[in-house]
Parts: sequence; C-alpha cells; structure tokens
Amino acid sequence: MKIKLLMVGKTDSEYLKQGIQEYEKRIRHYVSFEPVVVAGLKNTAGLTIQEVKIRESEQLLKHLTVSDFVVLLDESGREVTSVEFSGFLNQQFASGKKTMVFIIGGAFGVDDSLKRKANVTLGLSRMTFSHQMVRLFFLEQLYRGLTILKNESYHH
Repeated sequence: MKIKLLMVGKTDSEYLKQGIQEYEKRIRHYVSFEPVVVAGLKNTAGLTIQEVKIRESEQLLKHLTVSDFVVLLDESGREVTSVEFSGFLNQQFASGKKTMVFIIGGAFGVDDSLKRKANVTLGLSRMTFSHQMVRLFFLEQLYRGLTILKNESYHH
C-alpha cells in the first residue's frame, strides 16, 4: 500500500522542515510514501474563513481518486493511542486498497465537502496545534505505528 499525505501550504519554520524530512525518510523504509503540498491561498484578506476552507478543500479534493482510502486529521476526529493507530494501519494494509491518503487541512481546517469524502476522521489531540506542527506530530506517529507493527524498539 502507498501512503500519501496531503497538506495545505509550505512549512515555514526550518526546525519543522528538518523534523518532517527526517520522519519522511524513516517512513520510506517501511512503505511507499508521498507527501503532497497543495499551495496555500494568497490574498485571503477579503475572504471569510468559510470561503478559505472551501477553496482549500477544493484544491485537496483534486488530489483524491475514487479508490483512495481517505483519513482526515481533524480536531473533531476520534483520538486513538499509538498502539491503536498501528492496529488501524495494519487493518488498512490488509484491506487490499492501493492508496491511503491522510489529509491535514490549512489553518482553519477543511470544509464539510472534504469531511464527507473521508472514510475515517482522526484527531491527534484535544489541544490545538498549528497545521504546520501537526505535520511533524503526525509523521512521528505514523513512523511509530509502523515500528510497532514491525515489533521494533522505537515505541517503549
């Protein structure tokens, strides 16, 4: 199975970029992994938050196919432990689906049109993090989940 991660906008902070690159490299030892950055909107001063969410969601939807298994990372999603997440990954790997797509929306989240496309909605925490930090946190958890499946010592 291939894993894609769709994200809105570039990562600005150098320390986050370094961490993201490190975990992307680690993840590729286990699965085919493709990060996809969808350009963030420019000149949004005249737009409402809802209009931003709609436009960003439209851009994300363009990267999905009918056969993708879509996992939305959203603050309203179901929270799971790292071990439960690894079990979820294992179920998806066994499902025969070709591509699992994880989505991290922009600063305001995503529109309901994208939420309806998700097969599963997961939350990383009840706390709020910047959408750029969520990238690093999610990649670490994806890596952790993969090492748990391989019974490696990364997860204590």
